[in-house]
Amino acid sequence: MLRYFCALLIITTACTSETKPPIEWGESPWPEIRKERISTLLPQAMEAAGVDAWIVICRENNNDPIADHIGGENAGGTAAFLFYRDEDGFHSRVYSPVGEATALDELDIHDEVIPVERGRSAMEQAADFIRQKDFETIAVNSSASNAQADGLSFTQRQSLEKALGAELSSRLVSSDELIYEWLSVKTPREVEIMTKAAELTAQWQLEAYEIIEPGVTTDAEVAAFMDAKMEEYGVGEAWNPTQNPNVNSGADRGHSHATDKVIMPGDVIQTDFGIKLYDRWVSDIQRFAYVLKEGETEAPEDIQFYWESAKAGNRAAFNAMKPGMRGEDVDAAQRKLMEENGSEYVMWSTGHPVGYVAHDTGPNLGGSHIPGQRPSAQKFLKPGMVFAFDGFHSWPLTDSTYKTISVEEMAVITEDGAEFLIPPQEEWILVE
Repeated sequence: MLRYFCALLIITTACTSETKPPIEWGESPWPEIRKERISTLLPQAMEAAGVDAWIVICRENNNDPIADHIGGENAGGTAAFLFYRDEDGFHSRVYSPVGEATALDELDIHDEVIPVERGRSAMEQAADFIRQKDFETIAVNSSASNAQADGLSFTQRQSLEKALGAELSSRLVSSDELIYEWLSVKTPREVEIMTKAAELTAQWQLEAYEIIEPGVTTDAEVAAFMDAKMEEYGVGEAWNPTQNPNVNSGADRGHSHATDKVIMPGDVIQTDFGIKLYDRWVSDIQRFAYVLKEGETEAPEDIQFYWESAKAGNRAAFNAMKPGMRGEDVDAAQRKLMEENGSEYVMWSTGHPVGYVAHDTGPNLGGSHIPGQRPSAQKFLKPGMVFAFDGFHSWPLTDSTYKTISVEEMAVITEDGAEFLIPPQEEWILVE
């Protein structure tokens, strides 16, 4: 079971929390995690995708987006990374320019690193081996739907097909399904790191709400507080820094930057925020606050109903998140509550995979209002997948705009259901 760090998250009130000293992150665990992912998860992904071999071509300056997942991030001259399955099991074999082969071999990631002498072609040597093994299905990184599976350039594709010849080239398939199966599942150690990222993300949102002086503080000043936290702790942005943190105390602005709008009594404040640890793993958490008007001690009845409605949608989605469920099924569970509670239409999906980027590879938790619209929403949830997901309630404001509560939490799929990475928000954060 994942540990819950309750001491970091007092989310039922806006009580004062002490600023903890910056964390000494130490060396990145990525090298060992990468090695584990290649040796354990990649063979499973190849089998699930029905792929006998996978060839990735790495190079300098315009490298394949999957390069640092396989040890090819330092490629200078063209290198060919080959992963394959045969009667003896799973193997990895790299044809590397001789000047880089020693350093690559020392990473101890691959079974074999074969130096390619100057003037010779790594691609042609890999093609000779593929011809010798006579693989039936050979995956390459060409995809129309997943940027992480679309790293093979047109000229590289031409060169590879020339080296393979017409018969073997006819066996080339997109690595789309393979990379989907591989990247969508995270190891327990990766989930632990993302849990720490989620803890800090939520904690800093609570601390940011404590600085608010209604009628004075702006959305941008609240966002600046969290920016300062990221700098102090030496962590990165989970997505585009112009839109992260997104603090929104007025009408819906969608995915946008925080503005100089002054936070006023009666406002519902949404903060959508994520950080990146070890320049690799990210979080995506939202926390909501209500700014009390004079004489109020709690949110008014209508605002409280909107909150409870959105929270119920989030929990309905959470309860639907089980192995074997489709992303569309999770979205449907949440949207059923929206309809029952009279929410306005919300365009966004209920949730999305999160991991190496905020919108990572994996099943999309959306599309139930138009069944079959999104192929990724037809994918099945599996243990080890991590999602950020919302519960929505949207209502009209007096000026023909809308306000949406999107209770966003993070959870990992387990063998028999799902588990929150950190305790979810249960009550409004009240700003006096």
